[in-house]
Amino acid sequence: MRLSKLNIKKINLNDVDENYSGQDILMKLGELYQYESGIYGYGNLWTKLERTVENIIIDELDKAGCIQVEFPKLQPKKIWDQSNRWETYTKEGDIMFTLDNNLGQYGLAPTAEECATLFGANRLTSYKNLPATYYQIGEKFRKEIRTRGYLFRPRTFVMMDAYSFDKTEEDMQKTYDLMHEVYLNIFKRVGIKIIPTVSDNGVIGGKVAEEFQAITNLGEDKTLYDEKNNIGINKEVLEFENRDEYLKQLGVTDIESLKEYSTVELGNNFQLGTKYSESMDLYFTDENGEKKPYYMGCYGIGLGRIIACIIENNIIKYKNKIKGFSLPYEIAPYKMQIIYNENNKEEAEKLYDHLMKNNIKVILDDRENLSIGNRINDVYVLGTPKLIVLGNKFDGKNYEIEDTKTNEKTSVTIDELINTLK
Repeated sequence: MRLSKLNIKKINLNDVDENYSGQDILMKLGELYQYESGIYGYGNLWTKLERTVENIIIDELDKAGCIQVEFPKLQPKKIWDQSNRWETYTKEGDIMFTLDNNLGQYGLAPTAEECATLFGANRLTSYKNLPATYYQIGEKFRKEIRTRGYLFRPRTFVMMDAYSFDKTEEDMQKTYDLMHEVYLNIFKRVGIKIIPTVSDNGVIGGKVAEEFQAITNLGEDKTLYDEKNNIGINKEVLEFENRDEYLKQLGVTDIESLKEYSTVELGNNFQLGTKYSESMDLYFTDENGEKKPYYMGCYGIGLGRIIACIIENNIIKYKNKIKGFSLPYEIAPYKMQIIYNENNKEEAEKLYDHLMKNNIKVILDDRENLSIGNRINDVYVLGTPKLIVLGNKFDGKNYEIEDTKTNEKTSVTIDELINTLK
């Protein structure tokens, strides 16, 4: 990408939000645009990073045998009436955005259990069709009264939500355990330290639920963590009357032995049981020709929160002042930024073309009338993990790669550069 095409704004890093520095930098650059509280437009960098995370999620889900589908964002009231959740989401919880006109009453999807149950029951009529898990990635809408932390708690956001169908409770548990491992693989690949925690079921329903909490000092949750066994518990659970049940699930006998972290929830899984199949009167035919309710699970991951967490957990400071951020190389949409002085413009263009032909995504800073220093500063506000400067010391053969997180420098030839980046 040629940086002149991005049209980023000039920003003052002394005026950046101390708490949410990375996202605020993107706001000031124009790469995030806030229409009103909790509603955003996304620029090139955010969108490219989102596609990278999305492809990782798709890859792991597909390897686990899940099937990608798409459900409507505009959902009719009548299907929520079938599950008896319309009142919960519109009156009691006041979670759903609703529309009421001459065509009827509708809700903008905050989740999709009703749609998924109807979709699955239409296809999974026999025990021979089971098990099956469907997933989608798309925008969700929730009537957050108090938005917070930019994309940590907005009113619209991109989410992966999956829904599993099984014959028995035992089979449901197997699928649930499989999805647990899928989630751990996803978070490992995006470079986030995750704590699986026992959680409350909330308005989704079911008997068993778990959250996937990321350690970050920006989190609004408090998680007690047993690092040796990689298990945790959301501290709010300790306030519940049935707290002992949750602790029993974990095998925790001594809360004092757990370490407390500030965390943010990036994913949530639920064992729904037969809650939706029975309430919506949807069944499959078993081996004996009898009608049986589906045992279901649902699984969600917030892509916006993942990206916000990645950016905020990779902030770079210099002399205690915000310098920018540096994305993990494995998931960065652009691996390197090329900077040059006018004497090396032709060499920079050749390098850029060579890297692009080798399918290495890079940024060429081709803007005019900027100093080398200003160009280097902008590498950090764009989060690019590697940097090459073609300045006065460039000899035409050896390229010095700098890691923007560690500041380590490596000198390589053009052939070595390709191998290094690949």
